[in-house]
Amino acid sequence: MKTASVGFSKSCFVFFLGFCSLLLLLIPAFQPLAHLVDLTQPRPQFRPAPANQAHHAVVPGGAVSAGGAHSDTGLSEARRTPVQTKAIGHENPTPRRDKNLRSSGRLVGSGSRLRPPDQLELKDIFIAVKTTRKYHRSRLELLIQTWVSQAKEQAYIFTDAEDKDLQLRTGAHIINTNCSAAHNRQALCCKMSVEYDKFIESQKKWFCHVDDDNYVILPSLLGLLSSYHHSQDIYLGRPSLNHPIEAAERVKSDGSVSVKFWFATGGAGFCISRGLALKMSPWASLGNFISTAEKIRLPDDCTIGYIIEALLEVKLTHTNLFHSHLENLQKLPADTLLDQVTLSYGGFENRGNVVSIVKSFSLTEDPTRFKTVHCRLYPETEWCPGHKN
Repeated sequence: MKTASVGFSKSCFVFFLGFCSLLLLLIPAFQPLAHLVDLTQPRPQFRPAPANQAHHAVVPGGAVSAGGAHSDTGLSEARRTPVQTKAIGHENPTPRRDKNLRSSGRLVGSGSRLRPPDQLELKDIFIAVKTTRKYHRSRLELLIQTWVSQAKEQAYIFTDAEDKDLQLRTGAHIINTNCSAAHNRQALCCKMSVEYDKFIESQKKWFCHVDDDNYVILPSLLGLLSSYHHSQDIYLGRPSLNHPIEAAERVKSDGSVSVKFWFATGGAGFCISRGLALKMSPWASLGNFISTAEKIRLPDDCTIGYIIEALLEVKLTHTNLFHSHLENLQKLPADTLLDQVTLSYGGFENRGNVVSIVKSFSLTEDPTRFKTVHCRLYPETEWCPGHKN
């Protein structure tokens, strides 16, 4: 009996040890779920859209840009191959939504920074008009009579000769760049260099360049720029081609490699935010713009695109609101004309290439249609038909 009792005790002890081991294994399964929730969880990663993401602004019925008036001479008639000329007539690439615009609360972003768009006034915009002495009477006086009269403190006219008489009569800001009057790459880049430096000095928020055959619709320009913040990296304009331009890279290399980039044609006009313009300084300020242009051997508007897209890696924001004389302006729907930012007119080779708008003046009185557009925008102008004294 004694031996049997000892054997039974050993069996109970072994069973007890097994039972305790099982309990230790099962305890974690009965822990409260709340305890498991307290465990550290990985945080989702958020990456803001890059500020320099390429994007496009579209207006219904916008025609296709065909090039520049004066500053598009980098693709001069002598250099436009049949393939290039055909490409100019094609539609721009498929527009993509602007990723910097936030529809909720209209916040705009630059990198990880979000801010409301600018509360812009016309005085915040620097509008540079490029011209030459031979067009002071035929083109410049028309601009001073029309849209420049509404922006005397914002429009700066860059030319190549003194014209005190015109300045005294109109009160316009006429700046003699002392550049050559020739219509070549060097002369055009010289003027653009002065434009850039004068804008930086002005402390204004936006730099916009137009030619002397552009009408600037100021309310539309103000509305477009108000969609952004001047501290963002914004380059707005219309390409003259449906593909990027290619050039030898002679700034960051020895020219043995090429670089592709978009540029906004100066003949239709373009705008650059102050934040981006300041970043251009190493290649654009105090005469550096001229040396940069010489290295890549391209004209002024192409050089602007090269600095911004190739060197600073900021993409052009394509927009159909800017127009040059090389596109078919008659295709612009009449009911959208006053929503555009710039308009133009045909030269000697195509005088009939003007916008279609209800005539306030005859074609003899207003061959460019600029006076008619102006009177639609500002009917209180004293020389407009129907103006009441």
